[in-house]
Amino acid sequence: MPPPAQVANLDIKAPTVGHNGYQGFNPRTETLPKGWNGFNSRALSEDLIVQHDVAICVRDGCTLYCDIYRPVTEEKVPAIVAWSPFGKKHNGINMMKKVRWGVGVPDGCLSGLERFEGPDPAEYCPQGFAVVNVDARGAGDSEGSIVIMGSQEGEDGHDVIEALAKMSWCNGNLGLAAPWEACGDLYREQFVRGGAWDNGLFDLITRETIRGKHGLEDFKEMFRRSQTINPYWADKRAKISKIQIPTYVVASYSSFVHTMGSVRGWLELDTPDKWLRWDPYQEWYDLWVEKESRDELASFFSKYLRGEDNGWEKTPRVRMASLNYGNTAPEYPIVVDNFPLPNTEYRELFFTQDRSLASQVPVKQTTLSYNSESKSDPVENVGFTYTFSHKARLMGLPKAMLHMSCDDLDDMIIYVLIRKLDKQGKEMINVNIPLSAAPYSKVEDIPQDEYSNLTIYYGPTGILRASHRQVDQSKSIHPQYPFHTHSEVQKVPPGTIVELEIGLWAMGIDFEAGESLRVQVSGEYPLIQESKYAKVELEARNKGTHKLHLGGKYPSRIILPFV
Repeated sequence: MPPPAQVANLDIKAPTVGHNGYQGFNPRTETLPKGWNGFNSRALSEDLIVQHDVAICVRDGCTLYCDIYRPVTEEKVPAIVAWSPFGKKHNGINMMKKVRWGVGVPDGCLSGLERFEGPDPAEYCPQGFAVVNVDARGAGDSEGSIVIMGSQEGEDGHDVIEALAKMSWCNGNLGLAAPWEACGDLYREQFVRGGAWDNGLFDLITRETIRGKHGLEDFKEMFRRSQTINPYWADKRAKISKIQIPTYVVASYSSFVHTMGSVRGWLELDTPDKWLRWDPYQEWYDLWVEKESRDELASFFSKYLRGEDNGWEKTPRVRMASLNYGNTAPEYPIVVDNFPLPNTEYRELFFTQDRSLASQVPVKQTTLSYNSESKSDPVENVGFTYTFSHKARLMGLPKAMLHMSCDDLDDMIIYVLIRKLDKQGKEMINVNIPLSAAPYSKVEDIPQDEYSNLTIYYGPTGILRASHRQVDQSKSIHPQYPFHTHSEVQKVPPGTIVELEIGLWAMGIDFEAGESLRVQVSGEYPLIQESKYAKVELEARNKGTHKLHLGGKYPSRIILPFV
């Protein structure tokens, strides 16, 4: 059942023919012949059966609808289920036309039958799988109102999977395409990361993509009602430790929603049959373009849904990637024993008055400050630099320990960003797709007005609202990644110095001798400023000057994972 809280509902646009792949409600079965190429992109390599708008009634009486793509065969086949509220038809190829550089997905790569973030039937049906695109509750023509994650969606997913397993074409085995980069906690990883509200990205998705006839749960209103964790928000955290089935987890550094869900998935899954692969590129590019990735997903599902003895179990359990930035390709694959890597040296580097990072706490106590409301680009910040004397690799979970105060407000939102600098001290960027797939052959040629957080990565970030600083170490997935309870508000009297423990999202960066990193502390979002992702002001954010205290009894520092 849904959580014990009344859920606010937001009116959204109804689906209209021609938008986001929607064709109107029209249950039917058709065969697409070999060579079909309805989107002038990727032709089908063999005939394909398509069942449109297949109805499945879930336990509360709502009917959800799905499209089923399957090979033309008398043999029963397993199914790969792609579940979302983003529309179930033909919108992967359309979405790529709307984002910067198509994130490197070239013309001719996709058939157009795939849904956004889902597997392409043209790829997997010829290999003996059905692909089922489900319109989640409330999306498209599915009944009910749209919910994102939580026990309601869990129950729906269970019921749909059980119904699909009993269909005449199915061999009873189904797999979810979901862990291909995952969000595991809607509060901590998307809407209220670190206790700071931000639904700009989801607002964009709601306006441009999500369509339904009965509304969408109103996250903004639910946050207005409760800015701390209540039963509603608690229900949006997946209970990953209850998963006991084989799982192939993919993660990447550059996602601004999915990274830590994949990390927690890897750490908490209760199965010996789990694999982690750290994707060196943007997730859509990896899913749809990289042949190795497509082949591996098919191999994993062949092993566990078809029972094939294909040697999948010999796949390395953990493979990492490390980013070089600039024009140098990432290091991949890096086979390791586990993640975080065993024998990682968590090195403490302390902030100094001269804005460097030192191995010892400065004796003298000092203060540095920045304007938390600069509204500049880049935002005003204080930065601390460390230059590498030898080649080094930082891979794992960084953490910042900051001593902060503000005379102008009883709260602070703090952003921490790690940037890589070249040998001349210039900030570097990482392009999230191979340069061969980008419209520019060198990063120096990319105009700054073409920067997008989808395609350009600055570095790992951490966010924390000072009044949400309470930590429950017993629930932390790792000492380097504190679990903030967000269960109570502990305001900071103006001028009071508080210690903030801020876990940054995972990093993997290689440094050459002479290159540097800079730890940047600010009161404003430090990544690429994209106005369409504007934040919604629901609570007091920052005001005036933030003071960062360092040295003496205030050992502000960064803890970095050297491997």
